[in-house]
Amino acid sequence: MAFNRHGVLAIYRFEVARFGRTILTSLLVPVITTSLYFIVFGSAIGSRMTEIGGIPYGAFIVPGLIMLSMFTESIFNASFGIYMPKWSGTIYELLSAPVSAFETVLAYVGAAATKSMLIGLVIFATAHLFVDVQVAHPLLMIGFMALIAITFCLFGFILGIWAQSFEQLQVIPLLVVMPMTFLGGAFYSIDMLPAAWRTVTLFNPIVYLISGFRWTFFGKGDVGIGVSMIAMVGFLTVCLTVIAWMFKTGYRLKS
Repeated sequence: MAFNRHGVLAIYRFEVARFGRTILTSLLVPVITTSLYFIVFGSAIGSRMTEIGGIPYGAFIVPGLIMLSMFTESIFNASFGIYMPKWSGTIYELLSAPVSAFETVLAYVGAAATKSMLIGLVIFATAHLFVDVQVAHPLLMIGFMALIAITFCLFGFILGIWAQSFEQLQVIPLLVVMPMTFLGGAFYSIDMLPAAWRTVTLFNPIVYLISGFRWTFFGKGDVGIGVSMIAMVGFLTVCLTVIAWMFKTGYRLKS
């Protein structure tokens, strides 16, 4: 079957339009949140810990702040986008339409990743109001940001199919992803931890994503950029495999 470009664009535009109806709130919230983080962390911690690894503390937390918001936004946008057709019953129209599983995922994940990238760039711009942030590898930073947005949107897509209520949509992001992000070196270097806790932290996959993204800013991270890329590709592969299985078996799509 030929690629259904019109079907993909129709879904993509619908999802982006949904975001557009609340764009002021969607962009204002991360700006305010980022500003509060800088005010609180800058005054409470930055005054006592001016540098980490030779990097000013204010600049050091910028990659972590961007990742914190992008993880949440990617999961929320993608999970909500596919859950609503399930909740309203229109999922059956989507499944019977001449749109393949690949095209469906491409449209929903593409729209969610676009929103997530936009919010990430808005937070990056907001950070410049508080600190001077220099990016050592700008193209790699954009590429890494896009890869993270796509990966977590795929993860959110999985959650949207799995969830059977609005409450379940919030469980994983709030009780799993958020704590893992705070414990993943978003606001500190894991090298500052005792040896035993550092070993435990290395089992947190978020560490490798934040460290890799921070490397694109400053040329240094808690783990090597190669390890971070391998972890990212591994997570992406797992998400794609799970989604392929869901569409093949109809898991919570046809029942």
